[in-house]
Amino acid sequence: MDFLPAQDADSLTLGDAQRQVDDWIKQFGVRYFAPLTNLAQLIEEVGEVARLLNRTYGEQSFKAGEDAAKLPDEFADVLFVLICLANQTGVDLTAALKANLEKKTARDKDRHKQNPKLTTEE
Repeated sequence: MDFLPAQDADSLTLGDAQRQVDDWIKQFGVRYFAPLTNLAQLIEEVGEVARLLNRTYGEQSFKAGEDAAKLPDEFADVLFVLICLANQTGVDLTAALKANLEKKTARDKDRHKQNPKLTTEE
């Protein structure tokens, strides 16, 4: 089975990604890790993103062997584990994201525009 999208990466949907991750797990991963194990893995991966962002945009410097170019791969690691959690808990990420954007729009459509902290230059 080919795990690279047949179509352009730009057209990969969340549903496609959920199916591809599920297929990958079934072929190579044997089974999903338990949800709490995946939660711990997600936290680890987010920590790796945080470390790179802190060294790129924060005040810390890179250690030997660390590379900001790894950021896309670290984001993908976070997305992979999040998709695993969604799959094993029965969450349709497309529907969840649509509902979340609707919620945020209803709640925050004017909030951020009226926030002086966001409209003034630093």
